[in-house]
Amino acid sequence: MKIKICGLTAPKEAVYLNENQVDFAGFVLFFPKSKRNITIDQAKDIFMHLSSSIKKVAVVVSPTLAQAKEIETAGFDYIQIHGVLPKELLTNLRIPILKAFNIDDMEHYPDYVNQPSIAGFVFDANEPGSGKTFDWNLLRSLPKNDKLMFLAGGLHADNVTAAIEAVSPDVVDVSSGVELGEGIGKDPNKINAFVKAVRQ
Repeated sequence: MKIKICGLTAPKEAVYLNENQVDFAGFVLFFPKSKRNITIDQAKDIFMHLSSSIKKVAVVVSPTLAQAKEIETAGFDYIQIHGVLPKELLTNLRIPILKAFNIDDMEHYPDYVNQPSIAGFVFDANEPGSGKTFDWNLLRSLPKNDKLMFLAGGLHADNVTAAIEAVSPDVVDVSSGVELGEGIGKDPNKINAFVKAVRQ
């Protein structure tokens, strides 16, 4: 079971991920509404402290081609797209795309299943980043294929085992569930507990 810690905002958080040997690190870009939003230059600073074995994921909402190209040039391994995915991105990007779905917009899922530039899917609650879960049974009927399946939405150390049992994703994806009490920055103890729960 692979692990993605999303919403990094500071270099010290890269160390927490390195210590736990997680698989993916997520960075929110071009989305000022999010308290986790950072600039590409800030992301690059975090990269310098991140183990080379951890895949870097740019998390964006309805990006322009210019923004996506800037992400590609910066050295990210994946681009995770919420909202609108312009068709020009499907043919003009060299880095693989993770298409994110809020659980209420799943009707568009079949449109992307056979797209070669889509490397995987992220399934999230209706309010991404809110720390809220959704009914995992809604994913049971999805056809499995060779694309990565990320499960997000309100995961934390106390419910991730049940989530894995219910959905059997390829990757569990956490952000708010490993944040400090005041909601700014990652809590190393919560990251440790989450990773331990996944790998027990």
